[in-house]
Order: sequence, then structure tokens, then C-alpha cells
Amino acid sequence: MVEYKLIETAAVGIVTLTALNLLVKALSHLYKTFLRPAKNFKKYGKWAVVTGATDGIGKAYAFALAKKGKSILLISRTESKLQDVKKELEAKNYGVEVSYLVCDYSKFDKAAQDKVAKVVKELDVGVLVNNVGVSYRYPMYFMELTDNEVTNLMTMNIDSTVWMSRMVLPGMLERKKGAIVNISSASAMYDLPLLAEYSGSKSFIEKFSRALNAEYKSKGVTTQCQVPFYVATKLAKMRKALMVPTPSEFVALGIKWVGYDDCVVSPFLLHAIQGWILDILPSSFVSSVIMKMHLSTRKRGLKKDAQKTE
Repeated sequence: MVEYKLIETAAVGIVTLTALNLLVKALSHLYKTFLRPAKNFKKYGKWAVVTGATDGIGKAYAFALAKKGKSILLISRTESKLQDVKKELEAKNYGVEVSYLVCDYSKFDKAAQDKVAKVVKELDVGVLVNNVGVSYRYPMYFMELTDNEVTNLMTMNIDSTVWMSRMVLPGMLERKKGAIVNISSASAMYDLPLLAEYSGSKSFIEKFSRALNAEYKSKGVTTQCQVPFYVATKLAKMRKALMVPTPSEFVALGIKWVGYDDCVVSPFLLHAIQGWILDILPSSFVSSVIMKMHLSTRKRGLKKDAQKTE
């Protein structure tokens, strides 16, 4: 009986401490999102560069930063879409310049890097949003991917962030002011069977951001990794829901964190709560649940592929 009481007391204590920890995290998150003043980005340099800027989170960041007074360089691979977004931004009359550059980051070789660097290095870049990225067509075993898919994913998700950061850092360090925002994914934080390479690439972004922030925050340049769960984008193929914000809703909160040295953040509170809960659960359990979900999605994807070939 005494032993049982001790176990019961210990269990209650653990639950209580966990609940208090979650409450403290939630209060801190609410303060940083709604009470802490956002940074004045006009002091960071005239221009903001946004990759993957024609859809989803990238497009939303372009509009949010323009509204804050930043001139915008849009970078993406489809010129017609870039022209459309440029017209949309100019129609808002934010009083900023808007330019664009065509770049297919899945083929970001030396020639493409030099092309982008030539344009970027001429600008007074205060904010860089590394948003461009790609995932699998649907969850698959790693060896079901083609060699081209493997190469393109690494190039787009990793190389783009590394080389774009190298392009803007010299100017930021010279001015002792700048903010790099790397859009990662919740997939970086957990084992993600059937999305192994995507998860690995986003994990690179998280670790790269942490180290870069530690290197340069004392010199006035912050690097922040923003970690969304599901957002209603073309990449996620999800509709808006309670736990699935639109890109504009996500960015409206995300921009309030930019420039602070909170290095890895989930700006959308319900996403953050999801993460805190998943951190408590055994990793083997989380991995098992994700595997079952992805196997189901893979089955539907294979069925669609089969129908296309018929």
C-alpha cells in the first residue's frame, strides 16, 4: 500500500510539473507574439529578399514585409507568377520598390548562384526569407524516389538556404544589422518515416540556423528557424482548419518573432502546443503513429499513379 501511494504521488507530481511547464511555455509564447513589440525592419536595410515568393508562406512574407516598409525582391522559378505577385504588391501602394528574379532552385548550380548573387549583392538587404522548398509527391520509401527527385530535393531545400545566406551575410555584418528567416517544418523535429529525405533536409535547416545564429547574433545579425506544422499551402495540400492556418495567418504571427534571437520557433500557438505535446510522448510511439498515417497516404498516392498510367 505504501509503495502504491508513493507511485501515485510521483505520477501526480510528474503530471503537475508537466502541466506547469506547458503553462509557462504558453504564457511566454503569448507574450512574445502579442505583447513584445515587433522589430522596426526599416532600420535593417532597404530590401527584403524572399525565395519561393509566388505562393504560400513566401508570398505572405513578401506582403507582410512590404507592409512594414521593406522593398521586396521576389525570387521564384515561374516568371508569369512573379509578374502577377509584383502587380499585386504594387497595387497595395505600400510605397516600396518591388523587383523579381527568375530562379529554379532545384537547379541551383554555380551559374544560377552567380546570377542571383550578382543581383542580391547590389542591394541593401536587411531581411532574407529562405522559404523555397519541395517535399515528396506523397510519402514513399526512400528507395522509391528517383535519383532526380533525391538530387532536386537536396538542392532546393539545402543548397538554396546555404548559398542565399552567404550572399546576404557580408552586407548585414558590415551594417551590423540583419535578419535571416529560414522556413523549416515540424518534420525536422521528429522521426518521419516515408519522408526521410525531406525530414533530413529540414533538420539540416534547423541545425544550420541554430549554429549561424550563435555565430552572428552578437554582431547584430539573427538567424531564425520558423517551424510550421500544417499550413494551407499547395505544398501541404491542406485546407484551412483550426490547426491549419492560412499562410497569411501564419505570417501575421511569424513576423512578430523576426529579428529576435529566439532561434527555433513555431509562431502559431496551436502548432507550438502540438510540438510541446509531441515532445512529451515517447518517440517510438510518435514514429509509429506517423508511419501508419504515411502508409495510408502512400496507398492513395500509388493508386492515383496507377490510374494515370492506365
